[in-house]
Amino acid sequence: MDQSAIKNFLQSFQDKRDRTIAVVDSGNVEKWKESLGWRVGIRELARLAKNFSIGNKFLRRFYYGADYGPKENSKELSPWSRYIFETASMNGFDKKCDLDVEMAIDLVEQRDFYDNLLLFSGDGDLMRAIEYLKKSYGKHCMVMSARGHIGREVLDAKSNGIVEEIIFAEDFEYRLNMDRFVKS
Repeated sequence: MDQSAIKNFLQSFQDKRDRTIAVVDSGNVEKWKESLGWRVGIRELARLAKNFSIGNKFLRRFYYGADYGPKENSKELSPWSRYIFETASMNGFDKKCDLDVEMAIDLVEQRDFYDNLLLFSGDGDLMRAIEYLKKSYGKHCMVMSARGHIGREVLDAKSNGIVEEIIFAEDFEYRLNMDRFVKS
């Protein structure tokens, strides 16, 4: 998408933003850097997610697997996990554990609060839940992913009309690249 198409795409969400849930699978998003050659920032994700979803914070969900360090019985998050959680919270995300099952259950349980779903992933693990939500409740789904990280299940769901749109992170680099102003 060029900048004009992106602007039109974002404008098409103006009337849908209060009924759209934006779900970030941070484990998957983190892997995008392999294909992108740049890092997607949490703050940048939050700013972009707010173009799609406003109002209730729980409609902007950030799933991240917590790391408690090398000790299994530790109650303290590792410094990196604490930073990730605090950054996500400060940027308007409702934080959750990065479990595909939890994401699927949350999407089903919260179905009355949204009509549209924007999934920041590329992982096909949620496609069965999204298919269920589409067929049973008429939910609309779009997926944002890096081109090199789209699962076969997502492509099949797009072909079958379950996923309505696949959006590429590369097209949104000027909004997502946390290193865009860093001089090399």
